[in-house]
Amino acid sequence: MGSKVQRSNMQRADVKRAYYALPPGGWRDYVTILHLPYTAWNLSYVALGAALAPHFHVNRLLLGLAAFALALGVSAHALDELHGRPLRTQIPTPVLVGLAAVSLAGACAIGVVAAAAWGWWLLAFIGVGAVLVPAYNLELAGGIIHNEPGLALSWGAFPILTGYFVEAQTIRLEAVLAAGYGAVLIMAQRTLSTPAREARRVRGAAADAEPYERALRLIGLAVVLLACAVVAARLT
Repeated sequence: MGSKVQRSNMQRADVKRAYYALPPGGWRDYVTILHLPYTAWNLSYVALGAALAPHFHVNRLLLGLAAFALALGVSAHALDELHGRPLRTQIPTPVLVGLAAVSLAGACAIGVVAAAAWGWWLLAFIGVGAVLVPAYNLELAGGIIHNEPGLALSWGAFPILTGYFVEAQTIRLEAVLAAGYGAVLIMAQRTLSTPAREARRVRGAAADAEPYERALRLIGLAVVLLACAVVAARLT
C-alpha cells in the first residue's frame, strides 16, 4: 500500500500544474505565473470594451492594455502564486511580493496619468482595481469575493467596463451588456477550469483534464479573435 501511495504522489508531482506551465525553474517560472492564455483573455475584454465605445482612441486603448497587463497579468498572478503556490514555482517569496507591489503601483500610475488627461472619474476605476487585485487573489476578508460572482465581476465585467469608460468617459447600455457577456463567459471558464485543475493537481491525471482544457483554449482563442475583429473594424 505504501509503495502505491508513493508512486501516486510521484505521478502527481510529474504532471504539469497547468497545461500552459513551462518546465519548472529559472526564467520559465516567471512566464508560467503570467497565466498567458488567461491574461490574453482578460486583455481582450479591455480591447472589446474600448472598441465598443462611441469614440475610439488607440492611445487610450494601449494605456488601458498596459495597465491591465501590469495589474492582472503580473500583480494578480504573482499574488495568486504567493497564496498557496498553486503552480509550485521556485520564485522566492520576496520577489513575488515585489513583482505584485511594483506592477500594481505601475498600473495605478498609468491610471492616474490617464485620469489627469481624460477625466478624473477614472480614479474610481483605479481604486476599484487596486482593491480587487489583492482582495481576490489573497482571499482577504475571509475570501468574500473569492467565488464565482466575484471572479465574474472582477475579471469579466470590470475589464470591459473600464476599457469602455477610458474611451467614452461614461457607461452606456452597450457597455453593460458587454460586461454581462464577459461575466458569463468567465463563469463558463471557471466551470471548465475547476475540474481541469482537480484532475491535474489532485489526481495527477492530465489526460482527464485535456477535454476541459481544449474547450478553454478554444474559447480563449475565440475571445481574442473577437476583440481583434472589433478593434480592426474601428481602425478601418
